[in-house]
Amino acid sequence: MVNTTVTRRLNALALFQAHAEQALAAGASPKGLEQAFAATLEISPSMWSQIKSSRPIGDKLARQIEQHQGKPAGWLDEAREDSSPTAAERALQDLALAAWRSTNSAGRKALRAQLEAMAKTKP
Repeated sequence: MVNTTVTRRLNALALFQAHAEQALAAGASPKGLEQAFAATLEISPSMWSQIKSSRPIGDKLARQIEQHQGKPAGWLDEAREDSSPTAAERALQDLALAAWRSTNSAGRKALRAQLEAMAKTKP
């Protein structure tokens, strides 16, 4: 059974994450990102804080968020698969990064070639 309150909160948090990543990539300071996001939704920073913690997102607010984020009506209500890395995936990322940083240019080139070759093969 899908819990609309939780689904809407998770999707709103995903929208904030995308907003924050885009702003940081553009050189924005982390300070004030939440206030800026709240402003794009035309809600108060306090309301955004409440939504993040426990306040349910009603139908009217859900449609408002979707509209301001360029999403179709009902987007916030759709459950999405969690795309964040699992613990095993994070461990692999850490290992790959350590290998990348510990080698020279030739080693990096070989590592990249090996990973690309593996990614092309089907299990």
